[in-house]
Amino acid sequence: MTEHPYKSAPGHTFWRRSVAEVDPASVDPVVDFPFRIDPTMRVATAGSCFAQHIARYLRNSGFNYHVTEPGHPIIPESVRAKNNYGLFSARYGNIYTARQLIQLFERAYGRFVPQEPVWQESEDRFLDPFRPSTQPGGYISAAELELDRAQHLAAVREMFETLDVFVFTLGLTECWVSRADGAAFPICPGVEGGVFDPERYAFHNQSCDEVVSDMTAFLMGLARVNPRAQVILTVSPVPLAATARRDQHVLTATAYSKAVLRVAAETLAARFAHVAYFPSYEIITGAFNRGGYYAPDLRNVVEAGVAHVMGLFMKHATRTAAADPVPEPATPVASRSNPANSDAYLDLSRHIVEVECDEAALDRS
Repeated sequence: MTEHPYKSAPGHTFWRRSVAEVDPASVDPVVDFPFRIDPTMRVATAGSCFAQHIARYLRNSGFNYHVTEPGHPIIPESVRAKNNYGLFSARYGNIYTARQLIQLFERAYGRFVPQEPVWQESEDRFLDPFRPSTQPGGYISAAELELDRAQHLAAVREMFETLDVFVFTLGLTECWVSRADGAAFPICPGVEGGVFDPERYAFHNQSCDEVVSDMTAFLMGLARVNPRAQVILTVSPVPLAATARRDQHVLTATAYSKAVLRVAAETLAARFAHVAYFPSYEIITGAFNRGGYYAPDLRNVVEAGVAHVMGLFMKHATRTAAADPVPEPATPVASRSNPANSDAYLDLSRHIVEVECDEAALDRS
């Protein structure tokens, strides 16, 4: 038999050896993570709903989860949590798109001021268009909103300038933007606040080039204000709740969005030495788990899936073991098509981790 490159290739390069014939809970697609987080490093998080899981594990595992907008200490922690303090490193809510991220950065440094600063819902209820669900019930006046926004953007600046590692989860390519100035909203106006007007708002679906361009602008901006910052990119495995494209099924729209974000993340990690990609998307969506990491709605991720992702994150992306061991995902992974595992699957499905997700409002029952 002649020699060829595959004969001496390592096991992780073969599907049979590293996926098909491996216990699902032991599948590990991380080969060589370029840097490690130690407990002294300040780690900040942002992104889509799935990013909240990373924040939760870091916070509960003895690492220095960096929060620059924690809420006033006189307020009980339970009240602060209900008001979305500590959900992410600053109180910006879900950041689904690369366009939102670069605009948050530009707004924090006064280089972009949206022309639509407030949504007035009633005489004494005002919402921030760029984080409409962050303040439950809204603000009692535009002045209160503006004061809180100034404090918020100051906390965002502090976060960017003092973090050591920034973990960002890319969630969507679809977004709604202002026709006046291109400002990107976290959700379609009219869903969580505001009034939809097709003359004022336009649907936009980012291309791979646009995602790479927006993220490149952000990464270069972050490097200017914080040269030591390292960045970990992930892609959310949560499918679109709904697509604004009437000419596409939500399944194909989801495939497009995730493919674009995955290619963009790979491009950025190859282009920048301080950027790494972590494969949470592949772990949750991989065929090896036979759908067992999704709840019956095929969208929410069950705790076993989160544990698998975060167990590998702690193993490969951190320098020391977590203070509290990360639970092992249940084995065997339950399958909808395997009656023997149906009870196990239902058990897993009951353990869905609740996360704040604006996008879910697109398809309320």
